[in-house]
Amino acid sequence: MYINGEWLQTNETLEVFNPATGELVDKVCTVGILETNVAIQAAKAVFGEWSQLPADVRANYLHKTVEKLKEQAEQLAELITKEMGKSIHNAKYEVQSTISFFQWFAEEARRVYGRTIPAAADNKRITVTKQPVGVVAAVTPWNFPLSMAARKLAPALAAGCTVILKPSKEAPLSSLALFKIFDEVGIPKGVVNLVMGNSDKIVGTLMESKDVRKISFTGSTEIGKKLIRQSADSVKRVSMELGGHAPFIVFEDADLDLAIDGVIQSKFASSGQQCVCTNRVYVHDSIYDEFAVKLKERVSQLKVGDGLDASNQVGPLINEGALSKMKEQVEDAVSKGASVLFGGERITGGEYDKGFFYCPTLLLNGKEGMKILQEETFGPVAPLIRFSSEEEVIQRANDIEYGLASYFYTNDLSRMYRVSEKLEYGMVGINDSAPFSVQAPFGGVKESGLGREGGSEGIEDYLTVKMTSTRIKLV
Repeated sequence: MYINGEWLQTNETLEVFNPATGELVDKVCTVGILETNVAIQAAKAVFGEWSQLPADVRANYLHKTVEKLKEQAEQLAELITKEMGKSIHNAKYEVQSTISFFQWFAEEARRVYGRTIPAAADNKRITVTKQPVGVVAAVTPWNFPLSMAARKLAPALAAGCTVILKPSKEAPLSSLALFKIFDEVGIPKGVVNLVMGNSDKIVGTLMESKDVRKISFTGSTEIGKKLIRQSADSVKRVSMELGGHAPFIVFEDADLDLAIDGVIQSKFASSGQQCVCTNRVYVHDSIYDEFAVKLKERVSQLKVGDGLDASNQVGPLINEGALSKMKEQVEDAVSKGASVLFGGERITGGEYDKGFFYCPTLLLNGKEGMKILQEETFGPVAPLIRFSSEEEVIQRANDIEYGLASYFYTNDLSRMYRVSEKLEYGMVGINDSAPFSVQAPFGGVKESGLGREGGSEGIEDYLTVKMTSTRIKLV
């Protein structure tokens, strides 16, 4: 653990295993309520000093972090793959994304602007300033163990907040590596703190503390709702990036090859373990059969295996529970009328017996009422669903509690505007299966979350607005 600028060892440890090989990757120390409270007090004690530093000074710490990340990029990518399984190609992309977040928010630190408001009285002057919210608790998932930490820590530090990070127990090693970099670049003691251990104890302590003024969480909608309820007791600021169930719509006038490329990228990157990955593929009746044949050909060519092997495109799932969920969703769909076009089973034999590998899977005849069309899949299974009209597919795409990412493919300019405006999602990719960048806001609507990460909006969630009215003497 890294608390108040010191590395702490405890008697309690957590073992981290490679989901592709079952091999022990490393052990990390874990802490509980006592150490979490120490971290909170350390962050509180240094907040005044850190928040009052010039923005340029805080930005320089982030720039130094960027340089260290660049130096260690290869090792970090390998670490990500070892601890959570994604292909080395996806892991390298994640490291570059991490670097981009720190670069972007180092510059955004200099762009926290206020304003002057004309007063109604001639003897008053009104100004608006923005100040850091205070101590921030950040809770991150295992599927993007490095970049999710960066997406929260970079804007918080740039704004002048101090932070306690609690990473996932499934993949904590990337966060540990990041905090070693923070230590190397000399970020002042107490500004960044790392705690790992039992989620109920650590997160419960963070939520109960009145000294923690904001919680930023990425994870399931179920846990997010629980944290929102808990935040009410101390009226914490909350940022929630929660579950998704992205529709992928292919209209009759779409470029089919481009759309198929999009499905491959969106559905099977990180073995489908992304909140923004495609969950439902809606294909127009007139092209459904052709699309299915072409997509099956591409999916059958995907190579599955240990992510450290650069020739593999799809890695393992995170654990046995994830495999069970794939089995359950596929069996449920088949029992309700779907047919397996490709895959549909765990991969076993030889090297695969040691890991959690599931074959990239396509299902035909997806229908309402199937679990896979209602529950987030988080795995490499894609159901294909027929539709016949624009109005029908928009209604079906929106008929779910989630509203994170969505995608559609068309060459009709008017349709691009009509459909994008009607889709009830925080992010829309038009002929684009990866519409995400550090310069743009990331987040959802409905039960997919609150707030935005990235873009100029990303730093705003770590700032409070203060109005100052000054009465002056007129000469």
